[in-house]
Amino acid sequence: MTRPWSAHVRTRTGGKGSATNAVWSLVVPLKPLAVAKSRLAAAVGTSRPGLALAFAQDTVAGALACGAVADVVVVTDDARAGRELARLGARIVADAPGAGLNAALAHGARRIRTLRPGAAVAAMNADLPALRPTELQRVLEAASAFPRAFLADAAGIGTTLLSAAPDVELAPSFGGPSRARHSASGAAEIALGDVESVRRDVDTAADLRTALALGVGRHTARYSARMQATAYTYDSQTRSGSVLLDDGTPVPFEAPAFDAGGLRLLRPGQRVRIETDGEGPGLRITLVTLQTF
Repeated sequence: MTRPWSAHVRTRTGGKGSATNAVWSLVVPLKPLAVAKSRLAAAVGTSRPGLALAFAQDTVAGALACGAVADVVVVTDDARAGRELARLGARIVADAPGAGLNAALAHGARRIRTLRPGAAVAAMNADLPALRPTELQRVLEAASAFPRAFLADAAGIGTTLLSAAPDVELAPSFGGPSRARHSASGAAEIALGDVESVRRDVDTAADLRTALALGVGRHTARYSARMQATAYTYDSQTRSGSVLLDDGTPVPFEAPAFDAGGLRLLRPGQRVRIETDGEGPGLRITLVTLQTF
């Protein structure tokens, strides 16, 4: 069930330009899943839309579990993502501007403040699958000392969170080297250690490996587990064989699945990435290739 807008009554502010002891409303933007996380395509293939949704689910779930967060508004036009994120408790807002990331964030912030004037608002990426509520709490508590504040991503180039105190415009400038742009706009940089889960967005296979090592939420963990296996048998004459899923279940694959992965040889014991179709007894491997994350 979606959290009611009245949840914001817990917010306590210290006047204009201050968010002291605020309970925040978070705005999370999400592209249509068909085009989301395009830089991961080479590493995860057709699993990319499902993985993008899992990232968003763990981001929203982690945010809603944070005591400093009253509610989460997701700005998206993707019907499937909207349904799944609403089940977690997010409020879904259509991307009415349709003019890119920052326009979507500004639209979400305006929507919140139309219904709840003076709300403290923070914009946050949708690809933080390792998000820990306690770390987000620390970031938002630090942000409450400033009219506007931001947290740089793990690479130190982009931004994963931008906050605006009550009655202060959010003025987002996400994308590319946004750390420098947000700093130039007058937003204070949040200088905290031990909040890696709030900095760790996922754009590349290397980012995904790091997030998995850090410890992702249940949606990403479950989905990524379906993408990984260990080569069990392989017949070079028929180009067929089998893999062991991580739960120990053996699943056969045929030559078309092997050919689709672009491999010349497969050795038992190698970690592989798989793509599948169907569920349970009807599970069929459509691609097998070497694991790249």
